[in-house]
This record gives sequence, C-alpha cells and structure tokens, in this order.
Amino acid sequence: MMRIEHIAMYVKNLNSARDFFVKYLNGTSNGGYHNPSTGFRSFFISFDDGARLEIMNKPGMDDPEKSLNRTGFVHLAFSVGSREKVDKLTARLKQDGYEVISGPRTTGDGYYESCIVGVEGNQIELTI
Repeated sequence: MMRIEHIAMYVKNLNSARDFFVKYLNGTSNGGYHNPSTGFRSFFISFDDGARLEIMNKPGMDDPEKSLNRTGFVHLAFSVGSREKVDKLTARLKQDGYEVISGPRTTGDGYYESCIVGVEGNQIELTI
C-alpha cells in the first residue's frame, strides 16, 4: 500500500497558519518542533482521517507573489461532509475577511465546492 504521508508548506507566520487550520478546518496541532542551530520551526496539523499537513518556517525564505494560475501545487482541498457545511464554512471565512474566489457551486465534473484564498495567499478548496 502506498499513501501520501503528509504535505508540507513553508509559511511566513507559523502561528497564524496553525491557527487557521485548527480554527476553520478542525485540525489538531502537535506541540511543534524547533531546531535552534538552523532556526527551522514546524508544526504538524492532523485531520480526522489521518491526513497531516506540516507547516514550516525558517530564516531567509523567499516569498514570491502567488498567482492563482501557476505551475506546481495550486490548492489544498478539504472535504467538510455536506453541501450545507461547504456553504456555512464559506460564509464564515468570507465574513472573517478571506477572499472567496469561486462558489459555492457544482463544477462541470460534479464537485460541489468553493475556493478561498486562505493562508498567506494559498488557495483552499472546500468540498463535500
């Protein structure tokens, strides 16, 4: 059996990113890791089905502008369980100042989803 063990992303504000995934997406954070010799810090955020996201920070990182139409990883998608939950969480994120860039809607390939610009310009997809 092969599965993705975790996904990792560098962020400027580690605590703010951790709080986003815990507050809005029901993640559970570990206590964090710090390597004093390199300045590297990280948190693992675990989700209900066992998926994990590692958010990381270190001194001297580049932070280029994040175009929504770019190569590479584009978004993280979270299944929230129902159309109603997609609608409710999308409205909550919009009310809290996050940009909703699409939806909630049913896509041409049958997904019910919305997309927001979440943590530090990274796109988050909410789906059933």
